[in-house]
Amino acid sequence: MNRLLVWYGELATTRKLTTRGLALLAVPLIWIVVLLVAPLGAMVAWSVASRAATGDIEWTFSLQNFGRLAGYDAFGWTKSYLVILGTTLVISTITTVITLALAYPLSFFIAQRRPARRYLWLTLIIIPFCTNLVIRTYAWMLLLGNQMPPALLAQWLHLIGPSEALYPSTLAVYIGMVSNSLPFAVLPLYTNVEKLDWAIVEASRDLYSRPMRTFFHGILPQTLPGLVTAIVLTFIPAMGAFLIPDLLGGGKSWMLGNLIQHQFGVSRDFPFGAAVSLVLTFLTMVGLLILRRSGDEVTFL
Repeated sequence: MNRLLVWYGELATTRKLTTRGLALLAVPLIWIVVLLVAPLGAMVAWSVASRAATGDIEWTFSLQNFGRLAGYDAFGWTKSYLVILGTTLVISTITTVITLALAYPLSFFIAQRRPARRYLWLTLIIIPFCTNLVIRTYAWMLLLGNQMPPALLAQWLHLIGPSEALYPSTLAVYIGMVSNSLPFAVLPLYTNVEKLDWAIVEASRDLYSRPMRTFFHGILPQTLPGLVTAIVLTFIPAMGAFLIPDLLGGGKSWMLGNLIQHQFGVSRDFPFGAAVSLVLTFLTMVGLLILRRSGDEVTFL
C-alpha cells in the first residue's frame, strides 16, 4: 500500500513520485543513449567486424583490426601505424606544453589589467573563434607563405632555402595547433587567477620563502583546477586533430585523426576506422584518469 507523502505542498504517493522522477529522467537518458551509447555501441560492433573484398562489412567477430593497428597484417609486421600513434602522442603533448607555457603568464597578465581592459583582452583572444577552423587554417597558410615576413626572416637566417615557405612543415602544424588551443587554455586559467587569494602569496613572502617556493605553495595549488581543465581542453582535441596536420603539414605528419578520416572518408574501411576510433577514445579516457588521479594526489613540498 502506497504511503501518502507531502512533496512541495502536494499530497503524493511513492509510486506517483517514482513515475514523475522517471519521466523527468527520460529525456536526458534518451539523449545520452542516442548521442553517446548508440554511436559507441556501433563503433564497438564495427571494430570487431571485417571488410569484405567488395567493400561491404562482414559481421564476423575478429580482432584483426586491432592487430592491424599494432602493425600485424597478412604481409607480416610493420611499424607504420605505431609511428602514427607515436606522432599523435608527441605532437599532442608538445602542443599542450607550449600552449600552457603561453596561457599561464597570459592569464596573469589579463587578470592584472583594469576590468575594462580585461574584457578587451579576453575579446581579442576569443575573436578568432568567430571564424571557421578551415578559414583560420588557410589564413595561417597565407601568413606562412614564402613572400610573407615570417618566411622572409627564416630565409634571411638561412633556416629555409630561398623562395621556400614555412609550410608544409612540422613547425607550421605546431603553430596552427597552439593557436587553435590557446583560448581553451587561457579561459579556465584566467578564471582561477582572477580569484587568486594573494594574501597566501604575501604570507609566503613575509616568511622569506624563495620565489619558486612561493609559486609552488601559494600560487600553483590555487590555479591547479584551471590548469587541469586547460590540459584536458588542449590535449584531448589535439589527439583527434586532422585538419591542421593535413593542411599545414601537407599530409606528411599523419595523426590518428588523419588516419580515422582517411578510413571513413577515402578507403571506406569502416571496421578499421572504428578500431582506430576506439583506441583514440581509450587513450583519451586513460589521459583523463591520469589527470584526475594526479590532481587528487599531488602534494607540494
